[in-house]
Amino acid sequence: MARNAAPALDRPWRRPGALRYALSRIRSLARPPVTVTDPPADVVVDRDVAVATRDGTTLRVNVIRKGGDPPRPVVLSIHPYGKDNLPARRGKRWTFPAQYRMLRQPQPVRFSALTGWESPDPAWWTARGFTVVNADSRGCGHSGGTGRLLSHQEAEDTYDLVQWIAGQPWCDGGVVMLGVSYLAISQYAVAALRPPALRAICPWEGFTDAYRDLVFPGGVRERGFFRLWARGVRRSTRQSYDLARMQDEHPLRDDFWRALVPDLSAVKVPMLVCGSFSDNNLHSRGSIRAFTHGGSGHARLYTHRGGKWATFYSEAALAEQLAFFRGVLDGESGSRSVRLEVREDRDTVAAVREEAEWPLAHTRWRPMYLAEAGALTAQQPITAGGITFETHSRAASFSWTVPADIELTGPMAARLWVSLDGCDDANLFVGVEKWRGGRFVGFEGSYGYGRDRVATGWQRVSLRALDPELSRPWEPVPACTEPRPVSAGEVVAVDVALGPSATLFRAGEQLRLVVGGRWLCPRNPLSGQFPAAYAPSPRGRVTLHWGPDYDAHLLIPETP
Repeated sequence: MARNAAPALDRPWRRPGALRYALSRIRSLARPPVTVTDPPADVVVDRDVAVATRDGTTLRVNVIRKGGDPPRPVVLSIHPYGKDNLPARRGKRWTFPAQYRMLRQPQPVRFSALTGWESPDPAWWTARGFTVVNADSRGCGHSGGTGRLLSHQEAEDTYDLVQWIAGQPWCDGGVVMLGVSYLAISQYAVAALRPPALRAICPWEGFTDAYRDLVFPGGVRERGFFRLWARGVRRSTRQSYDLARMQDEHPLRDDFWRALVPDLSAVKVPMLVCGSFSDNNLHSRGSIRAFTHGGSGHARLYTHRGGKWATFYSEAALAEQLAFFRGVLDGESGSRSVRLEVREDRDTVAAVREEAEWPLAHTRWRPMYLAEAGALTAQQPITAGGITFETHSRAASFSWTVPADIELTGPMAARLWVSLDGCDDANLFVGVEKWRGGRFVGFEGSYGYGRDRVATGWQRVSLRALDPELSRPWEPVPACTEPRPVSAGEVVAVDVALGPSATLFRAGEQLRLVVGGRWLCPRNPLSGQFPAAYAPSPRGRVTLHWGPDYDAHLLIPETP
């Protein structure tokens, strides 16, 4: 037991190595590894081409194609970021979006000057037999009307655009969709409407439930990235509602948020979904949900834990995208498959292999129980115990030293038994960490954060009631519809879902579970996970209970 022990009280936002990491961030701010190449001379760009939607609103699109070529299949992206916001030449250099400088880039990123934010590179795709269409969504860029982000109207607009493209002389009748983040999110809803000309989609990291994946994960208010993103959209586009205000007015998962969720079961078109393990704050859960809940029999999940944009524009990912689209367009039949990447740490890939499903069918779901002296044990304790921490200053910590090499691939879940003192509600932040030789092991995370944990979860205690139809032991899904504050002296069960991951632990390494009442990363924008931020708990004390009456545990996905 002693060798598994760790300090029972912890400060996970003060992990060693923060200063060294911050200095590396300063260097990357000054010189991010981004290369913009000159546009090819043999492409034609038709700018601001007008496309009428069913209600008469005019969308504007740019068409990038090889001049004089026969009709080709088309790669489409549509988004609110402005199709004309492209790199510009200043002297001998090309500019690029400021996001590449603000957010750390762990690997070099390379694209042509025709490439918009998070969109496919027209130079690469036109050289391989495709035409590229980049569109301003309704109310954005040069398109007319007033937009409704994430809405059914947006999906109908994209449906009309897909069918219009298929009828143009430079299109051979086949349209596929590709893009990152919002350019991925917009694909699910239109695919559910099944426009006849849409042959395949490739949503490369995109959430599928705005409330659960970003705005209120576990009912906890996200007040960092979402605020910045909503403010930017409000300033640069015309929208019928302000998403930041919707967060204020709709703190529960009500009809407003449910209306923004696409019907994944209606998506029958072949799809290549990128499920990144490095984007748990934003897209990881929703991407994998699209694969597991989507109705397509021809679906592939491409997992990785690298940088978002470096991976998207990498030769390996581009080859995967190209092979998928060509196979679909050539009429090849497909099945469901997973490209699984397993890592030991941020920079070490332990394995890349093929699997048939997610979660893996041969997973051994193993509970590791909270116990005395900060331990995680395979057996539920026979004596009662507990630990108390102040919501703003400390966290509880429990560790297990791995006796033999073990792969943990899949989602994790923590069942906690909680009582509160000095408050009737709290936001719980739960993390699973890897330690090696007494040192914290970092992984790639959201927004370019290079010191992330293996997995992270959030849960507001008063919104602990689960959706019984959607929840599984390894994936509890809170309903987030009716707050239930905790009474003085009451002990309640709180199930916390942790994001998906695939990690190899070597013998002698340590798995550490941390539970706090505030976000687990530093607040400093250079050493922390900028711009992620979450509402902390009210000031008070949280007690975690375990023992024969309280099956407090972390459920881990052991892969034989």
